[in-house]
Amino acid sequence: MIRGSCLCGGIQVEAKRISLLRHCHCANCRKETGSAFGTVAIVRPDEFRFVSGEDLVQHYRYPPDGTRAFCRVCGSKAPLSLFGGTLVIVPAGMLDDDPGVRPVLHQFASSKAPWWEITDSLPKFERWVPGYEPKWAAAPG
Repeated sequence: MIRGSCLCGGIQVEAKRISLLRHCHCANCRKETGSAFGTVAIVRPDEFRFVSGEDLVQHYRYPPDGTRAFCRVCGSKAPLSLFGGTLVIVPAGMLDDDPGVRPVLHQFASSKAPWWEITDSLPKFERWVPGYEPKWAAAPG
């Protein structure tokens, strides 16, 4: 079991398995993390659970259809269910244990911070990873 917690320890989670880790360079992830990019763990809902503190998760909604989750006590990023509940995004920084996987890609590389260079050999996607673009972000067709 892979454990995780927020800064104050109020939110505690467990995951049986992390499907993958990915870095996102979009402006929203950079602003939310205060860093060059946000790294998240992708977890299947049936392999994730809140041990405690689910009631401490606060949501911030922004247009057109975005949502961020954070601990209402300490402000740490918190897990978020996405894509109609088909996956859970867990901020990698809240993982207390080694997830057993390493980051596999960069998303929104076209939006990276101008002061940051991506120097590894991981695949870079200019925007969304193909097949994971939300409906609201799809190009008009």
